[in-house]
Amino acid sequence: MVAYNCYMDKIFKALADSSRRRLLDELFKKNGQTLSELCDHLEMTRQSVTKHLLILEQANLIIVEWHGRNKIHYLNAAPIGEIYDRWIGKYASHRIEALSELKKSLEEE
Repeated sequence: MVAYNCYMDKIFKALADSSRRRLLDELFKKNGQTLSELCDHLEMTRQSVTKHLLILEQANLIIVEWHGRNKIHYLNAAPIGEIYDRWIGKYASHRIEALSELKKSLEEE
């Protein structure tokens, strides 16, 4: 169970950063991109993008394949599915909707 918790911690840490979520969104739009292609979508240095990609890779949220000299990055949605199963899926959608409506009404007051 400790190893599983460390695994989940890496996933949540990776997802906590908006730039990394943006990288995942870009891979969702077009899976299989090089570092250069991914850099085109973000306003940050190549080194920063590389660091973010390494964190995503360590969290198993992306998979990297080498094609000759090109490193291609692919989205791995399996860990996000595990988050859904463990933390989201157990709540029925009507309960989530009820909580969302309650939150909205409280914020309007």
